[in-house]
Amino acid sequence: KKMALLEVKGITKSFGETEVLKGIDFELEKGEVLSIIGSSGSGKTTLLRCLNYLEKADKGLVTLDGEVMFDGSSEKKLSAKEIREKNIKLGMVFQSFNLFPHYNVLKNVTLAPTLYANDKLKEEKKKIKTSKDKKQAKEEYKRHKKQIDDEIEREAKEKLQRVGLSEKLKAYPCELSGGQQQRVAIARALCMKPSVLCFDEPTSALDPELTGEVLKVIKELKDEGRTMIIVTHEMGFAKSVSDKVVFMADGVVAEYGTPQEVFDNPKNPATKAFLANSLESKF
Repeated sequence: KKMALLEVKGITKSFGETEVLKGIDFELEKGEVLSIIGSSGSGKTTLLRCLNYLEKADKGLVTLDGEVMFDGSSEKKLSAKEIREKNIKLGMVFQSFNLFPHYNVLKNVTLAPTLYANDKLKEEKKKIKTSKDKKQAKEEYKRHKKQIDDEIEREAKEKLQRVGLSEKLKAYPCELSGGQQQRVAIARALCMKPSVLCFDEPTSALDPELTGEVLKVIKELKDEGRTMIIVTHEMGFAKSVSDKVVFMADGVVAEYGTPQEVFDNPKNPATKAFLANSLESKF
């Protein structure tokens, strides 16, 4: 059996007395798309946030590409830097875009990779102090930093072109539609070169006519072979884009299978009720 890219085992999470996740298991192969569906309050967003280290799960094990990302049985406290390193491997696109209003589009997309690169450059900067030829060391450092900055900008422009926003580099978030803002957020996540791209209800803040342009980008990313986890309430989209579907109810995986299994032949009464409901609310 080939190793899954992402393995999630027994993830639990409580907030005070409330147990939100009660032992979540699933795995994802490279290039697969997993949709997570379920009613509000079933734990979908909390699960994504735990995978992404925005929340710390209580128990369980998460491995990505053979590397342990989270081990609830380990007492070892992770530093902020270690958490950031892990966080980068799972890119996150939020329902509310989370763009910085005072930065233009290009700056929004280059910001995180630049901060991350500067972190790495700190070591190099320290070496200038101890080097024999400080002037030369400084020049080399400057040259290297410029090279990295240019590369980040090139990458950002390429990703913005990828989501169809080349002509908006200098625009500010307030000058963009919701759909355009969400596409900037996708470009930003892609710039960190994540192994898995996670979407938390990427269209729930959008008007119906703008939803399509974001779903189109996600579908194109699937066609490029990207591994993705999508929390969504767009059932038709989930059915057409997913390789696997998780239906969550009350903090557990109530149903897990292919879109055909989950949507066309659900076994769990809760799944049946949820799907009947979500179809009714469409019409």
